[in-house]
Amino acid sequence: MEPIAGQDVKNSFSLFDQLQSYEHEQIVVCSDNDTGLKAIIAIHDTTLGPALGGTRMWPYASDQEALRDVLRLSKGMTYKAAVAGLNLGGGKAVIIGDPRKDKSEAYFRTYGRFIEGLGGRYITAEDVSIGVKEIEKIRMETRFVTGIPEAIGGSGDPSPVTAYGTYMGIKACAKKTYGSDDLAGKKVAVQGAGSVSRFLIKHLTEAGAKVYVCDIYDDKLKEVTDEFEVSVVDPDDIYDVDADIFSPCALGGIINDKTIPRLKCDIVAGAANNQLDDEETHGRKLIERGIMYAPDYVINAGGLINVANELEGYNAERALTQASRIYDKILEVMDYATENDMPPYEASNELAENRIQAISKIKGIYASSSP
Repeated sequence: MEPIAGQDVKNSFSLFDQLQSYEHEQIVVCSDNDTGLKAIIAIHDTTLGPALGGTRMWPYASDQEALRDVLRLSKGMTYKAAVAGLNLGGGKAVIIGDPRKDKSEAYFRTYGRFIEGLGGRYITAEDVSIGVKEIEKIRMETRFVTGIPEAIGGSGDPSPVTAYGTYMGIKACAKKTYGSDDLAGKKVAVQGAGSVSRFLIKHLTEAGAKVYVCDIYDDKLKEVTDEFEVSVVDPDDIYDVDADIFSPCALGGIINDKTIPRLKCDIVAGAANNQLDDEETHGRKLIERGIMYAPDYVINAGGLINVANELEGYNAERALTQASRIYDKILEVMDYATENDMPPYEASNELAENRIQAISKIKGIYASSSP
């Protein structure tokens, strides 16, 4: 899923101010002159277990932009694991580089040694521009990695399960909005044509939905158009599509002051992380426009569910079954929001925080009773 869109970065205050603002436990800056590696690992919260979250590679405009992205993403992983009922904490990593130029075995093995040095506090996996090939190289230097190839007992690419969970979440949103989860004839605007999008589009088209898609890379679009009957639109025009559902599956921060007035949909539900540029401001603006928003870390939890299964012995059927429950989780969040008169993003945050606080309290009781 997706770095923060645009070049203007908010919250440009000091490193420690940002850590305190997002309430992180630890941040690790990784730098290696020989390979050119520049990475940031952020561990947000380990109350429920070790921090698990993917590594993404992106040509960030600045170190500050990369820092903001990794801090937001890692906090989202804490909430994602908590709401999904997993015994994991939240972490994330970003590598600052061009994924089409800067990759090498030495590059990722060096990165793997940084992860190994954390002793299991952070476990990594695939994310934007990081696939199974890169994971194999990272694994040469560390045990703390998931999303490993199926041939050696892993789950491989988590994209299919992420997409399936997102699809089930979209159906739940349709059920809540239209009274039926039947997507036949519904118009869905999908932003992005990456791995998750391709699998999501497969589910949507098989369900009879009319799909519009965009991407900044022509080769990714070609893969989708060669396989599915979809309508291609310019990346900047995706917000103007007259659709029932807008599904962001690429950049984060794309629901903002500029894009919200352009949306012509009833539902925003997609696989991208950190879709709301400012959670409170833009979450409420969607409500004012009468648009339902599926909290991103709830609907896209399938990928985390998939790689978490590796930690207890991977079973594909079990992972898909767990991802299918995102349908019920979305309905639970929406019902909780209605009952407590709050936006969906606030409802999901509260549900996550309630679980974390309950487990933290139990740990505190056991710690205080130890001899």
